[in-house]
Amino acid sequence: MLLRESSSLSAPIDFRLGYMFQDKIFGTDGVRGQANCYPMSPDVVLRLGQAIGWHFKRRCNWPRILVGKDTRRSGYMLEQSLCAGILSVGVDAHLLGPLPTPGVAYLTQGMRATAGIVISASHNLYEDNGIKVFDCNGFKLSDQVEHELDESVRRQDYQLAAGAEIGKALRIDDAIGQYAVFLKEQFPRNMTLEGFRVVIDCANGAGYRVAPKVFRELGAEVIVIADQPNGRNINLNCGTVHPSNISCEVTNHKADFGLALDGDADRLTMVDDKGQYIDGDVIMGVCARHLLTGDNLAKKTVVATVMSNSGLERTLRSAGGRLVRTRVGDRYVVEEMSRGGFNFGGEKSGHIVHRDCSTTGDGILAALKFVEVAIARERSVAELRKEVELLPQVHEDLNVPHKKIPLTELTEFTSLLQATEEKLADRGRVVVRYSGTENKARVMIEGEDQQEIKMMAGALIAVLRAGLEQLGCQK
Repeated sequence: MLLRESSSLSAPIDFRLGYMFQDKIFGTDGVRGQANCYPMSPDVVLRLGQAIGWHFKRRCNWPRILVGKDTRRSGYMLEQSLCAGILSVGVDAHLLGPLPTPGVAYLTQGMRATAGIVISASHNLYEDNGIKVFDCNGFKLSDQVEHELDESVRRQDYQLAAGAEIGKALRIDDAIGQYAVFLKEQFPRNMTLEGFRVVIDCANGAGYRVAPKVFRELGAEVIVIADQPNGRNINLNCGTVHPSNISCEVTNHKADFGLALDGDADRLTMVDDKGQYIDGDVIMGVCARHLLTGDNLAKKTVVATVMSNSGLERTLRSAGGRLVRTRVGDRYVVEEMSRGGFNFGGEKSGHIVHRDCSTTGDGILAALKFVEVAIARERSVAELRKEVELLPQVHEDLNVPHKKIPLTELTEFTSLLQATEEKLADRGRVVVRYSGTENKARVMIEGEDQQEIKMMAGALIAVLRAGLEQLGCQK
């Protein structure tokens, strides 16, 4: 049913598709939403494919766009819509099949493609899906380019091809093999994983074939879990957000360590041989200390987001390094690395970027680099974990129907937030924000007393919920 004109609607209405297009469909990590609903519906994705194809066609004489995906059921539907849009503006599409996001970024650059696209909603459950876009150099698009694509989708200012000018689709059969070779080449030739027993949780996602393949071919004994994707079980009680799975398996199998990936394998969580959790901050701290000892950390600096623990900052300072913070989102980390000439960074959530060999977060690569440090320093993963002492942190989320109301407009909430920050002073930090990938408001408090900050976070969430309810916008 088409939308009718109304003076109460300020956003432009598109009568052909029946959508009232919002100001922005791109978030902090591409486009994301419930599959088969705006903006992740086939008709909108088709238009997005046209906009992306046209954008890059104007900048290249022989445009080719790679398209990869994770293992969600909706990936088939959205792949077809996206490719139809790309082909309709006269651009070729090369289909990679299920492949980790960093694998698509690597192949986009390695195959000299014009752009790369990943159909994935990362760590979300199968009901959601998303689209991430890389340029020819394997970097995620800037805010400016995403804004241009938003406008192009809205205006439909692209030209359709006809006859022989229509693009063609090809399937690349050896994408996993090419990416696996790249990963193995990043591990020192004078090292082997022989003698290591490793548990890998593939999250029933895009890394379910390549992650075990790489570790086995480097010599490790591999126990694999969550490697049977059926289109509906991606990230379901497995992967990076459920580290207890690999913790149990590591202790049961007496493994040396375990690693968990998310749905598109660009995040990493690890556990040591005792099953103790290792997050992205610890991984960055351990690797950064090793890089510093070899004078291989550019400008002695690690780039991370405002969510990273202050314990990481203290660890770097004690080793002669420093931490630079960005807004949340691994692409903002990469942008700052490029701008400042830095070569290492990431996020607490497990996006780890080794800029000397990759352009984006890569869970498998990050695991290999961490194990490389353990071998080089002749330390166990458990011993390395203890080198980074983190401060207590509490994270609380609140589901919201939308993210249109600035949190700073909630008077009682901002008053409590200010009082909380004053009470913590230099003993901790508070970060409040909307999620860039989900309809959630997030509160993070860091401090020295776990019980104190837990009560503070609970109070902030309660006041935030009440403030949103008063405005009629609470789920």
